Order: sequence, then C-alpha cells, then structure tokens
Amino acid sequence: MIGKAPENPEARGERCEGLIYYLYGPGRHEEHTDPHIVAGWWHPAELEPALRADGTRDFRRLFGLLNQPHAALGKWGTKRPVWHTVMRADPRDKTLSDDEWAQIAGDVMNRTGLSAYGEEDDSVRWIAVRHGADHIHIVAMLARQDGRRWRLEFEKKRVRDACLAAEERYGLISTAPGDSTAARRPSRAETEKAARRGLDEAPRVTLRRQVVTAAAGASSDTEFFARLEAAGVLVRPRLSAQNPGQVTGYAVALPGDTGRDGGPVWFGGGKLAADLSWPKLRSRWAGPGAVPGDPFTAAERNAIWDHAGRAADEAAAQIRALAGTDPAAAADAAWAASDTLHAAAAALRSRPLRRAADAFDRAARAPYARIPAPTPAGNGLRRAARLIAAYAYVAKDQSLAPVVLMLRLASLAEAVAELRQVQQRAAQAAAALRSAQHLHAAAPGTGPVLGRPRPALSPAALAGASFPFAPRPDPAAPAAPAGRRPAPRAPAPARRRGR
Repeated sequence: MIGKAPENPEARGERCEGLIYYLYGPGRHEEHTDPHIVAGWWHPAELEPALRADGTRDFRRLFGLLNQPHAALGKWGTKRPVWHTVMRADPRDKTLSDDEWAQIAGDVMNRTGLSAYGEEDDSVRWIAVRHGADHIHIVAMLARQDGRRWRLEFEKKRVRDACLAAEERYGLISTAPGDSTAARRPSRAETEKAARRGLDEAPRVTLRRQVVTAAAGASSDTEFFARLEAAGVLVRPRLSAQNPGQVTGYAVALPGDTGRDGGPVWFGGGKLAADLSWPKLRSRWAGPGAVPGDPFTAAERNAIWDHAGRAADEAAAQIRALAGTDPAAAADAAWAASDTLHAAAAALRSRPLRRAADAFDRAARAPYARIPAPTPAGNGLRRAARLIAAYAYVAKDQSLAPVVLMLRLASLAEAVAELRQVQQRAAQAAAALRSAQHLHAAAPGTGPVLGRPRPALSPAALAGASFPFAPRPDPAAPAAPAGRRPAPRAPAPARRRGR
C-alpha cells in the first residue's frame, strides 16, 4: 500500500470545497464510481451529503461542518488549512471493504496526531472519501475543535507507517519501508515540460545519469567538472567565501532547459540524489583506487574488460559470502557496482546497458544517504570504472570481451539482489533484479559464454517491478541490520465511526 502525503505546507489547499466537488465528481476520465464517505470525525452516515430530488448532492452542511473550527479562528487560522492524502492498495491486492478502509483512515489520523483515538471531538475535522475500489482520499481541515494548536511532525513517515501496518493487518502485498534510497523523482511540472519539449525524459533524470557517469570515471574534482563539461552539461561550482578557490558545492543544468526568467534551471547535486551531494562525491576520491598515470597501449585496452569482469566476479563472491553473516560489510561493493555499470554504459554507448545502470542506482545506495566504509572489493570496482572511462573504446567494440563483462555484471547485480532480499529491502532487491534483466538482454549470449550456467532467478521475483515479496534471512545467520516494521496498531475503537 502506498500513501501520498503533502510534500510541504505549500502543497496544501486553501479551500476544501473544490477538492470535495472533484472527489464526488466523475473524474478526469469518468473513473470515479459510487463516491461516498467511509470514515470521518463523525459517523459516515451523519456526514454523507444528502441527495436532492434531481439526483445532485447537497454539500452545504458538510462544508459548513468542516470549515467551522477554522472559521472560528479568524485571523489566527492558517492560510492553507486543507490537508489531503491518498491511500492506495496494489491492483493485485484483495478488494478491501468500507469498514477496512475506515480503519486504515483512522490509523492514519491517529499516527499523524491530527485526530488521536479517543479525541475525535477535540481534534481536527476530517473525512475519508472512497470513489474507487483500490484507494481512498483523506481530507482534513487543520484547525482543532478545542481551539488548541494542531501539530504535524514527520507526516510522510507516519503515513508510511500506517501503510506498512495495513499490509500486515490485511495480508496485502508487501512494499519496502522508507529508507531514502530512491532518487528524487521529477515533479509533474518537470514531466509535462519535458513532454512539451519532445524530450524522452525530464532534465533531472538526464542530469543525474550524467553526474553519476562523470563521478564514476573521475579521480578528482577537477576531472569530475571536466567530464561534465565534455558531456555538454552546464556546471556552476560554489566556492568558499573564507577559502577562495575551495569548492564547497556545485549545480548542473542542461543547455536549453530554461526557467521563466530565461536562465538555466540549476539542480544541486543533493537535489538529484542523496549520494550526489558534494561531500558524498568527494569521499569517492579520497580513498584508494585512483587510475595510475601510465597510459595503456591499444593492445592492452582489451584487457581492461577482463580486469573489470574479474573485479565484478570478486565483488559478487564477496557479497554472496557476506549476505548471510555480515550484510553491512557488503554495502561498499554494492554501492561501487553502480560506478562500473555507468562507466561501461557510457563507454559502450549501449541503451540496454544504460537502462541497467539506471535501474541499479537505487539498489546501490545505503539507506539514508550513508557512505559505506571502503572495502577492497568496492575499491576494485571503482578502479575498474575509472579504467573503463579513461581507456575503453568509445566506438562499438566487436570483441567478445564487452559481452563477457555484461554477463559478469549481471551476476553481480543478482548478488546484490540476494543481499537486499536478506536485508528485507524489497524495493532495492527489485531494482537490482531489473538491472540484471537489462544486462542479460544487452548481451547476445547467456551463461555458457563464461563456461558456467546463468544463476537461477526466482520467476516470482522477476515477474513484477514491485517485487511483491521479501524473503526472510536464514534463521541460523545473525539478524540483518534492517529496520523492523512497526507493530500493527489495534483497530479503531467503536466510537471512531460514531459519536
């Protein structure tokens, strides 16, 4: 189950009337069927808008009741009092009843603190509207009935906790707990702007790929900026005010991507992904693994592919060895694998390989933008990435070596998927498996090219991108350092749905 809470206070609404009219309307594509209230601060039967003789709804009483506490505050009321969230089940889940959706809505309001159990008559006024089989809309007015100040803290996390609790309570398809491993997605405005310009993807996505590729092939900040400029990316370093010449941050933009003022639309590294901020990037170049200065001859270039393949094999073996005993020790190798994938995709100019690298990004990151401690396997992968970026063929290579490398990288991605399964990080495991699929599709051969069979993948795991299961770790092995799900809260008391 997924819950979409407001991103920030500016995302809230000023009036609830337009939103409720929409929820009870036909929808943009006539998708709204049988809209009705399933839960609220009063019993739904008391809040449901009455039907007029002509079949239309009379919303006057509902609007008056919802707005009353906020209107009583007068000038002390908040400018944007309408809090709106959507709770949506997976299409493969069973159809939940109105009573079950009512309990989910009540749990959301309780966890966010907007309407705690037993305090319905003192808290904010809210309703939950259902106009489809798989989701509900929760609308709350941010004004308490007792006149006290309402509080919202970590609302996105609280809504996410309610989703996980509902999955366990009703046996729904399991989704991954929030761990901040996903990169920032383009906003709706960015996506629509890209479509108007005829672009295949939003500039944010293109820039993230360019930054990751440049970071993978660079061994210093100077080389990083040079690689970005060579790729046609606009770069704006931020210099220290106290130490002139010292870089403290950076921003990137695509030529032609302009804002309302006509200037470039800049993205800071941390706005692209948590591990692309300047301090995180510098940590890549502080350790060992830099490319030596001696150039390779043309005859030696082919050996780079074999070197990268052996580094991938060694990293995959280490990850599999540590998955059941010390998963945290394998984090650096999993993170460094992303560098090798992006460097290989840029060198070979392979679209399937680029898709594999993009898909693997989330699987590589440690939760909450942590930087793993360096390991020999991770440093080996980073060294291989820099070698590929510096010396590999820029044209399509006709030898077998790149094919062998793709298959070895596929095995590495599958090892990372096994690691994330043990850690019960379903979203990251799914990302790694998608990457392995793209890599096998990119290579015109299978496992026998390497003289070994292709590792078996679970058909259920490969079937869907949402990765609908998370295998439990071996009971004999130490517990993986993964966050525990919150215990499901007790169902709402009887008065939740009645006064």
